[in-house]
Amino acid sequence: MTDTAALDKPESQLAAVWRQFRQHKGAVFGLCVLGLLVAFVLLGPYLWQAEELKVSEALKVKNKPPSLRFPLGTDQLGRDMLDRMMSAGQVSLAVGFVAMLIAIFFGTFIGVMAGYFKRLDGPLMRLTDMFLALPLIPLLLVMVMLFRDRLAKVVGPEMGAFLLIVFAIGATSWMHAARIVRGEVLALKEREYVLAARSIGAPPRRIILRHILPNVVSPVMVAATLGIAEAIITESVLSFLGLGFPPDFPTWGRLLHDGLSYMQLYPERVIWPGLAISLTVLSVNYIGDGLRDALDPKARGR
Repeated sequence: MTDTAALDKPESQLAAVWRQFRQHKGAVFGLCVLGLLVAFVLLGPYLWQAEELKVSEALKVKNKPPSLRFPLGTDQLGRDMLDRMMSAGQVSLAVGFVAMLIAIFFGTFIGVMAGYFKRLDGPLMRLTDMFLALPLIPLLLVMVMLFRDRLAKVVGPEMGAFLLIVFAIGATSWMHAARIVRGEVLALKEREYVLAARSIGAPPRRIILRHILPNVVSPVMVAATLGIAEAIITESVLSFLGLGFPPDFPTWGRLLHDGLSYMQLYPERVIWPGLAISLTVLSVNYIGDGLRDALDPKARGR
């Protein structure tokens, strides 16, 4: 009797999502690749520490090809490329995740406000359309040129560049999430449980927090995964143009910019950071596809 009851126990929602996610081979591949990249940039510095060379010693080993001493070679200043790849990866991934959180916060807030309150729908959606019409890269370039030096004087060049770039990317990347959330809220606010809560006098804040937000988590998670990839690419573009982080604060995009002048003589300078960016973006996109299928009840029921 006990065995039969255990067999008939319904599958939890989390288990159903994980089961559907595992069936998406691309998503599993992306999760493994992203996990390896995160382990590389976070655990790699504990396993591999670059030699501390003096300036005269570093100049003697500049532009070295890959070897046992320097697995990825050295750059034009004699710095270990493997160590710089790990340091750059920490910054690039941090930019992607923090900028994604900012964009999801703005997008979710504006989407919920526009979808639930009819009088706010028109103004907020016109604001969203206005941001969508703005050219992203020129706008980011203007923001960096205007505020980079001011923030550098307040919190330092490295932290100032980090705060400016993640906020600029996040504040210009929330529009798609806002439209997705608005569409979900428009459908959710007509559901029976929301109408019942409204009929007993529940305030809008309580309805939004208890009934609306928990049901828009699925599309927000999918938008978040795609937002990480978009933020990493945008930061790489800014660093590639030389308007991102300072030269001594590397990112994968900055390594691409530094290696561009030596691309014909030392193509690996461009290959390694370009490969890291491509694998990160590809894996995050695959994870987003898998989450979209796994969080869809119709897909889980197939």
